[in-house]
Amino acid sequence: MSTVDNYQDILDSRDVDSRIEELEAERDAAVEDGNPDDFTDGEELAALVAFRDEADGYCSDWQYGVTLIRDSYFKAYAQELADDIGALEKDTQWPYTCIDWDQAARELQMDYSSAELDGVTYWFQ
Repeated sequence: MSTVDNYQDILDSRDVDSRIEELEAERDAAVEDGNPDDFTDGEELAALVAFRDEADGYCSDWQYGVTLIRDSYFKAYAQELADDIGALEKDTQWPYTCIDWDQAARELQMDYSSAELDGVTYWFQ
């Protein structure tokens, strides 16, 4: 069972799709067994489908794997990205330690689109 919820800092679009498929299979099995009331995850399924549909409209690579970054984590993501691409030296000192990471994250977000998962914003390219 895939875990996909709006408490995670980073999501992968393929995990969202996998969870939707799992929930749809559970729903279909309950209907086939004549017990549609046994399927209790309808709200989760609806939220994930709405999220996927909103994001997929802005992102042609959804099915290949898109990184979705929780809004409250985006600043930390920007810092990690800067480190990963070598934008900062490993032994950073002044003036690198004086970077306004809030501003850097806002500027980075200009290249991203957003979608809501059950009231929480996620950013993606």
